[in-house]
Amino acid sequence: MFEMIPFERRGSRRLAAYDPFRELNDLSRAFFGGDSLSVFKTDIREEGDHYLLETDLPGFKKEDIKVDVEGDVLTVSAERNAEKEEKDEKGNYLRRERSYGSYSRSFDISNVNSEEIKVAYKDGVLALTLPKKTAEVPASRRLEIE
Repeated sequence: MFEMIPFERRGSRRLAAYDPFRELNDLSRAFFGGDSLSVFKTDIREEGDHYLLETDLPGFKKEDIKVDVEGDVLTVSAERNAEKEEKDEKGNYLRRERSYGSYSRSFDISNVNSEEIKVAYKDGVLALTLPKKTAEVPASRRLEIE
């Protein structure tokens, strides 16, 4: 069995420190692209009088997604906590899968009228309509001469 432990190829041919999770971690990084689990993909389009922010959140329930506005910062966060169990007649696990994750992303909305933001969630896509602030043009008026 000891002949199955991989050797470290750098420098000498000594035994590498055994890490039973090395291959699993390498597979996870290759599949998910490093730290991409903590950030979800978002598209932002300018559509005349508003911006359209669309983000992919597949598998989330509407109740698990939160959209918060604090000052000029909009934060979209989602949390997943799912478990699936399959047991035999004796109650022993044949398969048990768990999925936990917390995702959060913040956006600057200093050019957005935050009072009129609209949010919709359909088919795993969260869509936010962000109306632009109107340019405040000072009202013109005529002054009386005294």
